[in-house]
Amino acid sequence: PAGVLALLLWAPWQALLGAPLAELSGDPRFHLFLSNNLEFTRKIKRDVAALQHLVCDTFQLCKEEELLLLRQDLSIAQAPMERCHGRGFQAEACFSQIREGLRTYQSSLDAVLELLPGHAALVESLQLDAANLSSNIQHQMEDLGLATVTYPMEARGPLPAFPSHFHHQVGSFFILADFQRFLETAYRALRHLGHL
Repeated sequence: PAGVLALLLWAPWQALLGAPLAELSGDPRFHLFLSNNLEFTRKIKRDVAALQHLVCDTFQLCKEEELLLLRQDLSIAQAPMERCHGRGFQAEACFSQIREGLRTYQSSLDAVLELLPGHAALVESLQLDAANLSSNIQHQMEDLGLATVTYPMEARGPLPAFPSHFHHQVGSFFILADFQRFLETAYRALRHLGHL
């Protein structure tokens, strides 16, 4: 019963949160933006997956559960995405979190670039794609007149100081795993916006 009550209380708020975008459901430019950027997000996901395979093949780091204990020793920023999930979904805030998260991972990929210098072209292309997707979202928010919310991010200073080369490998593994999860959430959120 508590779950039903929560759902009933939540539903009207959800309708209100979707209200500013409801009028866009018939806007072909908005749908073109979503369609193009869903495809763009899929491309970025494929490139992240390619780097994950490289880390797996090169360093035999393939299974996240085997590395979770080591994660505690690494200071790797994870981009928050709570405004893009189910009940916490808020269009403006979600757009802002996607934009900020893309900037975070664009910067974090420097660690992967250092680790895989032989694949610099792929990493740099991925960084450029992340910057471009972030810029697309920024422009779309401005076009829609949506308020841009800036979330305080973890300090975006120099790369984490990895105590060893192995920690650098594991850190890069987690940066890519986190980025892949982030992109999956961003993809679902953009698809959700297309159905409002």
